[in-house]
Amino acid sequence: MKKSMLKLFGLLVIFSLACVSCDSDDEPAAEPDSKVVADLKKGIIKGNLTENFTLDATISYELTSSFTIEKGVTFTVPEGTKITATKGGTDVYIAVLKGGKININGTADKPVVMSSQDAKPSDWGGLTICGEATTTAGVDATAEVGNFKYGGTKDNDNSGTIQYLVIKGTGAQINQESQYNGVSLYAVGSGTKIDHVAVINGADDGFEFFGGTVSASQLYLENNEDDSVDWTEGWSGKVTDTYISHTIAGFSTAFEGDKVNNNPQFQNLTAISTVGGTALQFKKESGATINNIFLSGYDKNIDMKDGGPLANVVIDGKTATTSNAYDGGTKIDISGWSWREAGL
Repeated sequence: MKKSMLKLFGLLVIFSLACVSCDSDDEPAAEPDSKVVADLKKGIIKGNLTENFTLDATISYELTSSFTIEKGVTFTVPEGTKITATKGGTDVYIAVLKGGKININGTADKPVVMSSQDAKPSDWGGLTICGEATTTAGVDATAEVGNFKYGGTKDNDNSGTIQYLVIKGTGAQINQESQYNGVSLYAVGSGTKIDHVAVINGADDGFEFFGGTVSASQLYLENNEDDSVDWTEGWSGKVTDTYISHTIAGFSTAFEGDKVNNNPQFQNLTAISTVGGTALQFKKESGATINNIFLSGYDKNIDMKDGGPLANVVIDGKTATTSNAYDGGTKIDISGWSWREAGL
């Protein structure tokens, strides 16, 4: 009897081990998260993202180093997300590389906020997007940010969506001649959607377009120390509804165009200064077409810095003049733009 029981027990043990072995084969252990994704799940943003990821708006994120979105990867930022650059300097920024996408899905009630802790100029690097549209710099030009490549032949290139975003405290020093902008758009294509973006307290430009065909709307730019909107390398997009505020002296301009004129378009421009300065500056052969312009408080409204042709600047259907005050347009009403006041 005892021998029979022992045999039976032995068979049960073998059977149990076999079942465990089968289960192990049928359900392999999940692979561990990449270090970058594992950090994101803990609220830390840094490194090179090589797989799609969506942030969680209930987490307060810390940007502690450079963060890049690689080719073929989509990074999604839901409404109400707050990202704080807790470490500053040259190596703290967010960059989308050629072929990557960023979807910032803020709303009027819950904008996305990216800021340093104190929101002071030059604290951190801001947002850079590299696309595959055309630029006079050529294909695979090198950006001053991270030496990233940008530029191609896809003018309808899509680098994602940016809606209801507030950026503060950008402009960290790259080298003796360059600083980060709030938003840098390198050869970004027309398939990219940008609207309702505020750049506040930047040590360099608010927005800068390096070639490309992307357009934007509802831009609020406050106390950016260089140019509020800057473009070069043949940018040919359109900006609708731009409101610029200068209350701190020493800035460069509200607008600066440089190099080749591919006739970018501006519809509804309001720029107001309480500290003088220059409103619109055009270098070399640059120009633009502007409709409905309201300027107030600037010492100089139009500066053709390199003696370029005023004919390249058309305002309300007429060639621009350096003597016109350009204060007769309809001022943009920003009383409904409460999203721009979002903070940490």
